[in-house]
Amino acid sequence: MSPAAKSTISEGTASPEGARSTGRVVIVGMGPGDPGLLTLRAAAELARADTVVVSRAHCPDEVLAHCRPGVEIVDSAEGDPARFAEHAAKAGRRVVRLLRGDPGLACGLAEEGGALAKAGVPFEVVPGVSAVTGVPGYAGIPLTDAGHREVRVVDATHGDVDWDRFADQGATLVILGAEHSVAEVCKNLVAAGRPDSTPAAMTSLGTTTEQETVVSTLQRLAPDTKGMEAPALIIVGDVVGWRDTLSWFETKPLFGWRVLVPRTKEQAASLSDQLRGYGAVPDEVPTISVEPPRTPQQMERAVKGLVTGRYEWVVFTSTNAVRAVREKLTDYGLDARAFAGLKVAAVGEQTAAALVEFGVQPDLTPSGEQSGEGLARDWPPYDEDLDPINRVLLPRADIATDVLIARLTELGWECDDVTAYRTVRAAPPPEPIRNAIKGGGFDAVLFTSSSTVKNLIGIAGKPHKVTVIAVIGPQTAKTAEEYGLRVDVMADQPSAAALAAALAEYGTRWRTSRADAGEPPRKPSQMRRGARRRR
Repeated sequence: MSPAAKSTISEGTASPEGARSTGRVVIVGMGPGDPGLLTLRAAAELARADTVVVSRAHCPDEVLAHCRPGVEIVDSAEGDPARFAEHAAKAGRRVVRLLRGDPGLACGLAEEGGALAKAGVPFEVVPGVSAVTGVPGYAGIPLTDAGHREVRVVDATHGDVDWDRFADQGATLVILGAEHSVAEVCKNLVAAGRPDSTPAAMTSLGTTTEQETVVSTLQRLAPDTKGMEAPALIIVGDVVGWRDTLSWFETKPLFGWRVLVPRTKEQAASLSDQLRGYGAVPDEVPTISVEPPRTPQQMERAVKGLVTGRYEWVVFTSTNAVRAVREKLTDYGLDARAFAGLKVAAVGEQTAAALVEFGVQPDLTPSGEQSGEGLARDWPPYDEDLDPINRVLLPRADIATDVLIARLTELGWECDDVTAYRTVRAAPPPEPIRNAIKGGGFDAVLFTSSSTVKNLIGIAGKPHKVTVIAVIGPQTAKTAEEYGLRVDVMADQPSAAALAAALAEYGTRWRTSRADAGEPPRKPSQMRRGARRRR
């Protein structure tokens, strides 16, 4: 096996079980492109594999994320994949051979499975979502309806197709591997007896956020699809007429938009999931790094005060504060029970969610604006008859503002402002990300605070003028404008979820305005000078 073909996700060795037992190969279909179409069985096999043989150029990282640490990744483009799988299995390893789509449909099951059988290597097959059904489903084209019950699949990858066999106008044709011979395919179907007015559609890069579908006829399909990227699939038949009604994927408000999220992966998880739901491709770029306080004594005294009854309330103003207190409690062998008898407040929905995950249900969250000011407006005044203790613990960042403390003090509470963590500017992102930020490679950027504006510009430069700037509130908008940015979108309430929803509404208006003007729904990044413009 070529050394260049091998890599590992992280350091490690084959599992002891795999080393002791006879190896085997599982031929797994990973779907046509969307990592979310990977089956449960496929994910389970990847988690158990010692070796994965796959074309790295055609495998999303999200698929390989199901592998355990230390798995050996062999690039099938470096040689004979069946031979790679055979050698690894004979060495006692559990091998997964990943194939795009379904192994038995226009893939290598016949050839590679046959080679393994000849070599005496035991193997299994895990079917995957085929491009034949997955791509039309994402294109909004059903292969059958009440008037059309027959579907015929043609693999035109190697040519030499007897097109006369597919002249029946009542059957839907799904043609694979014909993206480089569209004109020839259409000409042959017309010659076989299909009218040149027969509806036809071609979808390239199906089920991915680069998907593109063109609806035409056999007469016009070749010129209409000139320049479309491979892999592509052609559908021929009257069912193509459902496209306008059933298109759901390419009509998402942020379909294909590359959105910069200046937060860590942990902080951005729910926000990125929401953006993916709108069809976007989020890129998380941390702008701050969270570090422990320079001196631990304050936090040590705070934890002691928690368990000895020093406080009536504990206020969490960020998920980082929750994490810092949780880690300190763990250091002392404590858990969520340390909050028994205490009242707990959270500044917003994400902070509250972090507390619930820890096992603590907040007693108070803002009823309106999710911020320190919003929490202060809902805070009850100290009542010596109802509140046995008037002291409040605020574990916060070293750069936190004093608005909340000032308000609580006015209401009669005594606050212990404790530095739970420090925030420092993160290291610059990789050069391709920096170039995309400054060169207009991103369609939008979400700013969730003034500090994210300052820090992103500080470590990566100012976003290009074509990039849509979305901010979480007025203060963040003010900071963005001070740095020379044009604010396009502002959330109607200061929450990450509202910010993503506001960007989605903007995306819908963007698509509508371009459609009304008779223009293609190009993305903002494609509006910059010199950008590659899709057909």
